Amino acid sequence: MKRAFLLAGSASYTLSPAMHNAAFRALGARAHYEALALAAAELPEAVARLRDPGCLGANVTIPHKLAVVPLLDTLSEAARATGAVNTIVNRGGALEGHNTDAAGFMRALKEDGGYDPAGQEVVLLGAGGSARAVAYALLRSGVARLAVYNRTLERAHALARALGPYGELEVLSPAQLKGRVRSAALLVNTTSVGLSGVQEGASPLPEDALPRAMVCDIIYRPPQTTLLKRASAAGLAVQNGLPMLVYQGAEALTLWTGLPAPVAVMRAAAEAALAA
Repeated sequence: MKRAFLLAGSASYTLSPAMHNAAFRALGARAHYEALALAAAELPEAVARLRDPGCLGANVTIPHKLAVVPLLDTLSEAARATGAVNTIVNRGGALEGHNTDAAGFMRALKEDGGYDPAGQEVVLLGAGGSARAVAYALLRSGVARLAVYNRTLERAHALARALGPYGELEVLSPAQLKGRVRSAALLVNTTSVGLSGVQEGASPLPEDALPRAMVCDIIYRPPQTTLLKRASAAGLAVQNGLPMLVYQGAEALTLWTGLPAPVAVMRAAAEAALAA
């Protein structure tokens, strides 16, 4: 039986095993997916084990998306651009790094959210691995203006420098944040503010700071964060992170198996696991 893994800092909250194992069953694939909780010091050994012939590869999540990059042999364009990897594929012992978060985010936004960000003004909160993927996807989609805010400004500047070849990212100061959010059409939160068990109930923005059209929060646990509740109450379109999770997972599954992913099966399994 083939194996695939999730390399995570904490594996207690993830929906990925339920989602991928349901997909393997639907495809008739003799494969099993398991989540591994790893400290930073354990990451190199865990990545080395992915070279085993019985291993398809792995997903990578917080806090390892950037740290895993130098441990790999090759990178896809999206992984090189973002400097972040969320999917590793074992090709005969050589490890390829991919970033399926970017494609997953944009597919979720357009297909599930019914929103095309082309020509729009967007504000992005956060500067970690997920933020890099979202920023890359937004720049490639042709947004008119993209601004990023992070509590640690140097991390925001690092993101802007990394993605400079793909378009301009303006780094916002705390004094600029509220006004720019209000003038934006779309706000995307990639921070952990609002996440169950971390900062649940909190919001990354003041109550009166909302964009004009839509709020996307890539958190899926809880299904509706305080930020999304406020946006929905104000009549804005909202989207949580579950569609992005499903679509990035579908991209990863196809990379591992070469088969079209059973997206409906994966979504149903993720929703059931979330409800449980």
